[in-house]
Parts: sequence; structure tokens; C-alpha cells
Amino acid sequence: MSYNLLKGKKGLIFGALNDKSIAWQVARRAAEEGAELVLTNTSVAIRMGDINKLGEDINAPVIASDATDIDDLDNLVKKTKEHFGGGFDFVLHSVGMSPNVRKRRPYDDLNYEYLKKTLDISAISFHKLIQTLKKHDALNEWGSIVALTYIAAQRTLFEYNDMAEAKAMLESIARSFGYIYGREKHIRINTVSQSPTMTTAGSGVKGIDGLMDFTERMSPLGNATAEECADYTITLFSDLTKKVTMQNLYNDGGFSSMGMSRRAMHMYNKSLSGDCDGNE
Repeated sequence: MSYNLLKGKKGLIFGALNDKSIAWQVARRAAEEGAELVLTNTSVAIRMGDINKLGEDINAPVIASDATDIDDLDNLVKKTKEHFGGGFDFVLHSVGMSPNVRKRRPYDDLNYEYLKKTLDISAISFHKLIQTLKKHDALNEWGSIVALTYIAAQRTLFEYNDMAEAKAMLESIARSFGYIYGREKHIRINTVSQSPTMTTAGSGVKGIDGLMDFTERMSPLGNATAEECADYTITLFSDLTKKVTMQNLYNDGGFSSMGMSRRAMHMYNKSLSGDCDGNE
């Protein structure tokens, strides 16, 4: 169902790869709510994914850009302004990758060059993006920037690895730039902390199936899907949330407020009668 929440608005979406991507679902919902869009991802992701098909479906140009490359970001923002004939209203940052996770390097044996790449891709790119938007005066008054994050920024989650540091930095950037951009042009910047989701990137996290089962049992409302994350993100792009900024907002079925659920306790009690490793 469409509510025309974004009628007349224009936005830039980073990170759509295929229909499993949260960014893909956000773009689809934004178009349904009346927004005009530009889509972007790396050249490799555009070749390997289905983003061009999404662009055709929602009548949005696809512009290749590496979110870690300032020159690419300059070019992207200039072309996006040219396409829209001026400023735009919202941006989604859905960018993240850890070479340490991909290479199965444990947290206590990180490759530090990989760590630098993790931070640059998954967090510093957010700062580069916002700085570039501000430099080009690309966002209209009362615009909205949203980045996707995860509760591993606040809690220890086994094998989430150096992405936890990246997400903590990402959330800090949202607060720090949220003050500056908000004070100067009423731009609001928030992060959405989503349930574990079986995206292409998420499926690369070791033990994701077990994690999703655990959070489903712990959350009173169950895990939030990519489509439900898109619904929530749309409200943050809309004028209904004009005074919400510098916040880390949980879209996780209540998991972030839980200690122990009945379902999880039941499974724990059952495990006591079996052969369990008490060190995990």
C-alpha cells in the first residue's frame, strides 16, 4: 500500500545489488511512495548484480561509484544533481564489507591491512559521502541521510569480527555530522540498527543461520525482514520525522531490549541435559 509519503522528493540510494539487498527494498518502496531516485554501486557490483534491472523497473539511472573514492563521489553527486536539476532530499548508505570476515580471519588474528579496508568501506565511506554532499550543497533543507548498522556496535556477537568496530564508527559519524549538518541546514542523520538479515553480505557471516534463529527466539516480535526495514527507512526519509536526528534506531523486533526470552530459556534448559561446551 502506498501513502505518497515521498511524493515530490528525490533521493540517492547506495548499495542495491539484488532483491535480497535492503537497499533494493528501500529503493523499491521509495519509488512506490512517489520518490524519484538515482541508484549507485561499484562497477563490479553493477556487473555482478541486478541493479540495472531495478533501475529499469523504477525508472532510475544507475551511476557507478566507489563509496571510498572521493573523486567517484564528487562525480556521482554532480551527476545526481544534474539528473534532478538541482538538490535532492534523501540518501541511503547501505555499504559494508570486511575482508577479514571474508577470509575467515578470527578477531584475535586480524590482518590490519584488511582492517583498514573494513573501516574505509563500512564506515569512513559514510563520512566521505556526507562531506561530499555538504561540499556540493547537494541536499535540500530538511533532507535526510540514513545508514544501516547492527547491534554489534553495542554488544559482543561471536564472529561478527571487525565489522563491530566499523558499525560503532559509523554510528559515531552520524552523531558528529548530524550536529554540524543539522545546525547549518536542518539535515537529519540517523542510523537504523536492523535485525540480522539474509542479504548477500549477511550470508557471508559465519553462523548467520544460528544467529538468526537465536534472535528470532529472543525477539518478542521476531526478526525484522528487509522489506520491513525498508518500510521503517521510508518514514525517516519522509516529513513525518523532521525532528529525528543523530539517533541509532532499532528495527529488530525488540531484540535490543531483551535479556532472556521464554523460548530461549526453554532451549537453554534443554541443552543442559546434553553435551554442551561451556566456553562459548
